[in-house]
Amino acid sequence: MTPSAILILIIVYFGLLFYISHSVSKKNDGNDAFFKANKNSKWYLVAFGMIGTALSGVTFISVPGEVGSPNGEQFKYFQFVLGNAIGFIIITKLLLPLYYRMNLTSIYGYIEQRMGHYSYRTAASIFLVSRTISSAFRLYLVVIVLQRFVFDYYNIPFSLTVLISLLLIFSYTYRGGLKTIIITDTLQTFFLVSSVFLTIYFICNSLDLSLVGAFHEVKDSNYSQIFFFDDFMTNKFHFAKQILGGMFVTIAMVGLDQDLMQKNLSCKNIKDAQKNMFTFTGIFVVINIFFLSVGALLYIYASKNGIEIPIDSITNKPRTDLLFPEIALNHLTVIPAIVFLLGLIAATFATTDSALTALTTSFCVDFLGMEKSENQAKKNIIRTRHLVHLSFSALLFLIILVFNSINDSSVVGMIFKVASYTYGPLLGLYAFGLFHKGRKVNDKLVPYICFLSPAITYLVSENSATLFFGYIFDNELIIINALITFIGLYSISKKAEKIDF
Repeated sequence: MTPSAILILIIVYFGLLFYISHSVSKKNDGNDAFFKANKNSKWYLVAFGMIGTALSGVTFISVPGEVGSPNGEQFKYFQFVLGNAIGFIIITKLLLPLYYRMNLTSIYGYIEQRMGHYSYRTAASIFLVSRTISSAFRLYLVVIVLQRFVFDYYNIPFSLTVLISLLLIFSYTYRGGLKTIIITDTLQTFFLVSSVFLTIYFICNSLDLSLVGAFHEVKDSNYSQIFFFDDFMTNKFHFAKQILGGMFVTIAMVGLDQDLMQKNLSCKNIKDAQKNMFTFTGIFVVINIFFLSVGALLYIYASKNGIEIPIDSITNKPRTDLLFPEIALNHLTVIPAIVFLLGLIAATFATTDSALTALTTSFCVDFLGMEKSENQAKKNIIRTRHLVHLSFSALLFLIILVFNSINDSSVVGMIFKVASYTYGPLLGLYAFGLFHKGRKVNDKLVPYICFLSPAITYLVSENSATLFFGYIFDNELIIINALITFIGLYSISKKAEKIDF
């Protein structure tokens, strides 16, 4: 598929998003629509659209790529997905009723009422930092693909590619916000899901395999091991580590994250929100099975056609997450290439547009107090929200350029990993608030606890083999992070009158 054809496809795609955005927001672009979608979103639209938000471009290209990783990962990711599913159920039964009962716009309002102003600002700051870095990283990885296969052909610099991408996202989200995204993400999820299924079909067709034949081919391959029970101490892929890590990462990064919870809070009532979450969980588990299957089929196809894993231009080492775009764009026919691009673009921008809206909402509500009655009548309040939205777009742009300037994919990966550490304190804050209702923390000391916890966690992780008789942490490290935060909060708390929330 030629770069010109890809560029035309991108232009048509965004033209469709602009049309939807204009149609949705032309009658209502106020803060209530932007922050809460006027509290009348259809639960089935939210459930379907959340798939696109939860499955980023990183998932789209990296999960299939990891199946054939030299580390021998195979289908181990599905263990993590099962942990995710347990986490989603806990969120549905424990956190959603709390948020609805308190009628929250920003979920960090709970921390303010439970612990105080400094704790509240700390929780909101954790989200802003974590989501900004992770969103920038996700967009960065996909922009690299677009740069490599499209924009390098036109000698367009990387910085301009990033700027164009962010301006496009800003342009269709800044007016309608969540109200627009509920609709656009539904469309983008449709493209994403269709892309997965159609990619499987086209690869099977190229390999002269029926769907049943493809199933047996994958099952009998060297890529299909799901469960890993060997060597609990040193194996990062061990079932228990992946399940626990997946569960607690989900609770922290979904249930305590304004991004996905904002969509849940746009439903009419708690029953609709819970129906949305249960439906979303089922679709999420199933779609990840197909992502992993795509990965196995890609490696089978590559092996039979003599295709090597593409070389990373930064490290000059094979990079597995480039295998999918390499095969889709350079070895299959035009239609599979179009299908891949639509899926990649949909996965990426569904995640980024949602994150950008959530960041704007959190800052406007948690730091500017736009939801407070005394501020709602202020002049230029909509203009201020637009400026905040633009500022976060600019911040994402700068962070992506920093990632690129580092010019070392391993360092970038470490930055992303460090960013995920910040969700541990968030998990600890909510755990303490929910399970110690008879104790009151020293609000002014909470920021220090939340700052020290990730630092201590990092030291524990780096020295875990020595401290814990050879034990190596993986995703379950967030539990340690949260536990340290929890203990710290308990140490600065005292008995108080028991509260009912």
